[in-house]
Amino acid sequence: MLKGIDPLLTPELLMHLCAMGHGEWVAVVDANFTADFLSRGKPVVRLPGHSLERVSRAVLSVFPLASDVAQPAAFMRVCNSHEGHRTAAQQALVDLVVAEGMTEDQVQPLERYAFYDRIKEASLIVQSGEATAYGNALFCKAVILA
Repeated sequence: MLKGIDPLLTPELLMHLCAMGHGEWVAVVDANFTADFLSRGKPVVRLPGHSLERVSRAVLSVFPLASDVAQPAAFMRVCNSHEGHRTAAQQALVDLVVAEGMTEDQVQPLERYAFYDRIKEASLIVQSGEATAYGNALFCKAVILA
């Protein structure tokens, strides 16, 4: 345990987040996501039993969002849904990103297969226990200045 560090952040997860540089992406995916297949050898850290919002909150407690990227956060859009539709898990994610100082427009809804393509750019996949469909997000890391 460390003082001031969210207890959900395991030593393995902290190591991978710390090793990431600015402009790298981390994916937080749901329990049904094909993480091992799509990781293609990238690290996958599992935090079963925790929601997308809870895992994202823990990650963002140590992971600043990039301000030099138009949309440093994204979620997987529900297939065949109307523009602007969000599940409760997706809305909680957007609210969290807004609480981090971003705007709703900085959270990009990505079509399912576009999300899969973006996973290829991610340096790390964190698999939550989110049980609702389309409970997947991406975050781009900012520069951290001393």
